[in-house]
Amino acid sequence: MPYAIRARRAVRETVSGLPREFWWLWTSTLVNRLGAFVATFMALYLTLDRGYSATYAGVVAALHGLGGVISSIGGGVLTDRLGRRPTLLIAQASTAVSVALLAFVRDPVAIAGVAFLVGMASNASRPAVQAMMADIVRPEDRVRAFSLNYWAINLGFAVSSMAAGFIAEVSYRAGFLIEAGMTMVCAVLVFLRLPESRPEQTAGTGEGGGTAGSSPGGPVSLGTVLRDGRFMGVVGLSFLVALIFQQGSVGLPVAMGAAGFSPAEYGLAIAVNGVLIVVLQIPVTRFIEHRDPRRLLVLSSVLAGYGFGLTAFAGSVWVIALTVCVWTLAEIVNAPTQTSLVVRLSPAHGRGRYQGMYTMSWSVAALVAPLLSGFVIDRFGAEWLWGACAVLGTVAGVGYGVLMRRLPQEKPAPAGPDVGVRPQPEVGAG
Repeated sequence: MPYAIRARRAVRETVSGLPREFWWLWTSTLVNRLGAFVATFMALYLTLDRGYSATYAGVVAALHGLGGVISSIGGGVLTDRLGRRPTLLIAQASTAVSVALLAFVRDPVAIAGVAFLVGMASNASRPAVQAMMADIVRPEDRVRAFSLNYWAINLGFAVSSMAAGFIAEVSYRAGFLIEAGMTMVCAVLVFLRLPESRPEQTAGTGEGGGTAGSSPGGPVSLGTVLRDGRFMGVVGLSFLVALIFQQGSVGLPVAMGAAGFSPAEYGLAIAVNGVLIVVLQIPVTRFIEHRDPRRLLVLSSVLAGYGFGLTAFAGSVWVIALTVCVWTLAEIVNAPTQTSLVVRLSPAHGRGRYQGMYTMSWSVAALVAPLLSGFVIDRFGAEWLWGACAVLGTVAGVGYGVLMRRLPQEKPAPAGPDVGVRPQPEVGAG
């Protein structure tokens, strides 16, 4: 009983103090991820249901990823120019329409083209979501907010993956239409419940003290972001870390298959990742929330690299599952800490572009990782891939340690649930 009381208190303290707008945004994220059918079953749809080759399925997946790379920057620019709310509306409505269209197109060229559009539309909302969270949540609560959002993403994806398997047995088209409907629900939530949160340009560089590449209150362009040396260094390190984490879905199944493990055994091992994130994200966040982000990023980078590196010595599915536990812990720490760091290094009126550039590092890693891991495994063997992960993790850890010296201090925002949100009475019910 005392444990249950402590658990309830921990949950209450974790979710308390965040603004109402955050929870509508969180709900939108959860609903969106609950309908994530395309990302999970695109390859099976093309090969099993439509009868296309694995090569064609790979091309379509690459085009889907390429669309995400392009829209990372485009979504960031729109987030700053049009505002967070219009960008979310456009991105989510476009995703719903393109996913619904994908359920009906049959020509292979048309399928590839629509998949590219789905990739663009679905990824365009990410900079807006992250920028809006930074706008409406107090600086001291941002790690907790980003962690809760990451938890919603993984919870929604875990549930949708299980449900999608049953839906696919009945009808792939039904799966696409369900995703389209749920994404449109997200768009409606945004329209009815979320006011615009974009700061006025005169607001300066934000709580973190600004960045090297921008002037207080001045305009922020993509050139400004690219000239911001420290931030682009963080983007580069983020790319290395993303390459490591991508191996859980691209390098690990290939290596396990080559070693004689069955798909079911891979499914068992990788399921540990989702379960641990859902179970541990909140308690781990309570532990790291007010700790030094530099140390957290150094630790999580090294832990990720060596977590995958240990896979070289794993001879059973249970030992592989233990290595998954190691790099999953790194993922739980890294994701909210790194997103919060991006906010800290970006000016308030340029958050969209900065978040877009950061999102692009993960999108590019998702494109590069399959090619890189396949080449290394075919040419040198899986052991070299896991060794490379350990090296990349070490490099990223050292890089974070160097780049984050003399990090600007955040100034706590005034207390109150509506920090950063400009009231707009014409938007739905409050």
